[in-house]
Amino acid sequence: MTTKLQTLPTTGKSAGDGKTTNRKPRVRESRGTLSFSRAQRGKALMKHAILILAGGLMIYPLLWMVVSSLRPNELIFREPGLWLNSLEMSNYTSGWSALTHPFGHYMLNSAIVVIGSILGNLVSCSMAAYAFARLQFTGKKLFFGIMLLTIMLPFHVVIVPQYILFSQIGWVNTFWPLLVPKLLATDAFFVFLMVQFIRGIPRELDEAARIDGAGHPRIFLRVILPLMVPALATTTIFTFIWTWNDFFGALIYLTDPDMFTVPVALRAFVDSQSATSWGSLFAMSIVSLLPVFLVFLFGQRFLIKGIATTGIK
Repeated sequence: MTTKLQTLPTTGKSAGDGKTTNRKPRVRESRGTLSFSRAQRGKALMKHAILILAGGLMIYPLLWMVVSSLRPNELIFREPGLWLNSLEMSNYTSGWSALTHPFGHYMLNSAIVVIGSILGNLVSCSMAAYAFARLQFTGKKLFFGIMLLTIMLPFHVVIVPQYILFSQIGWVNTFWPLLVPKLLATDAFFVFLMVQFIRGIPRELDEAARIDGAGHPRIFLRVILPLMVPALATTTIFTFIWTWNDFFGALIYLTDPDMFTVPVALRAFVDSQSATSWGSLFAMSIVSLLPVFLVFLFGQRFLIKGIATTGIK
């Protein structure tokens, strides 16, 4: 595309001394503007190309696992690419019934732990967050600081005393060690997230409810809790993903194959003393990823809204 310059070599007399002056050329289109727009377009194309390449690199392991679950077990590592010569659906049928129980049994165990953890976090963390955000009591700042310190405390530091405690009361090989801590607001991240959200709710709503005779339980249930839907949805999604994928806690407390959750059941496919059924392992890994994918897909807007409205970067 070429630019046209229209030069008007007209002369005119100035108002002061009557001398003639040449007018400057009038430019219809600036060549600099065109080059600038082309540069912007080129930068945008390069940025999108880099993002697509990075996204492809990140999703490649997942695509490889999907393709490997459709290959015969002996060809999984001989053909490392993403090209399929034939579909092998037997990995899904054999993997579903390869362990002591059908794989649906372990998914049900995980569902029990996940639902209990979600309910425990929603109830306990919301109540603790309301206390930190609205109540005034002695040592409030100290306890809030201790609560924040627990976020930086690794889980592996407290696993030994917790295991000793739960074994002494006979809770090993049950779901209680995985559920009871959730009822005690031990996930400080969710408490902090809800505290930040409640602090953004105007106190005038609390005062109006108090004028009508409402106490703290009624204010929490009728005023604050309905406004906390984004934070509660964020807590639900994070709790589901973290609990469904939790391997270490379930491995420590659940030793009976009847009580295995999905991550521990997937570990049972790997046998160091005999041949590992990689095809069945990859097939059941895909099956176990479907609930996480669906929850994140349908709850993504609540997740983004909940994080944005709590001020957490």
